[in-house]
Amino acid sequence: MTRHDPPLPVHDDTHPVRKASISRDDLLAAALALIGPHRSVSTLSLREVAREAGIAPNSFYRQFRDMDELTVALIDLAGRSLRTIIGQARLRAADSNRGVIRLSVETFMEQLRADDRLLHVLLREGTAGSDAFKQAVDRELLYFEDELKVDLVRLAAQDGATLHEPALAAKAITRLIFAMGGTAMDLPEEKDPELIEQMAQMIRMIITGARALSRHPARG
Repeated sequence: MTRHDPPLPVHDDTHPVRKASISRDDLLAAALALIGPHRSVSTLSLREVAREAGIAPNSFYRQFRDMDELTVALIDLAGRSLRTIIGQARLRAADSNRGVIRLSVETFMEQLRADDRLLHVLLREGTAGSDAFKQAVDRELLYFEDELKVDLVRLAAQDGATLHEPALAAKAITRLIFAMGGTAMDLPEEKDPELIEQMAQMIRMIITGARALSRHPARG
């Protein structure tokens, strides 16, 4: 009787071979691969992420308690990544003749159009996610505001000026940029030059107003 070997497994891209072990970073990468400008992390299921990562759903729990914890981890990662990128833009501005405001806004928009899904996480989860996600986004925005406040005070001092409530000015600028970024996601890329110019002008208005109020505090 002829012996027949068992057939080799057929690789199916829709059902990847399951991995023996997986890290937190692997699961975060799997979640990022599934989202985009028109889909937020909050719409993903645990099974979708597990399938994308190539693991059994139960293996997910070795790294995260649930999808909420994974989403908060993504928001934290997104905030750190964007702060690094914007910080590098500020350093480039210091070494060039280009204004820090304009270069920072251009860098933000470049990241938005570069299919930076981490940036999409920040822009979407602050409005579409659960209360826990919104709190995580707010925490990241506070980090941006703290760093921006230091920059605003430093730049004003270079011009021999001071700022009225620099923390509030930093908050106004940060919230403006993220609100405009959310709008830009739904607009064609051809609108970017106009949006960049508008954002840069509005930021200058906020800074000019904060400097003017420092010299002449508003009454009443």
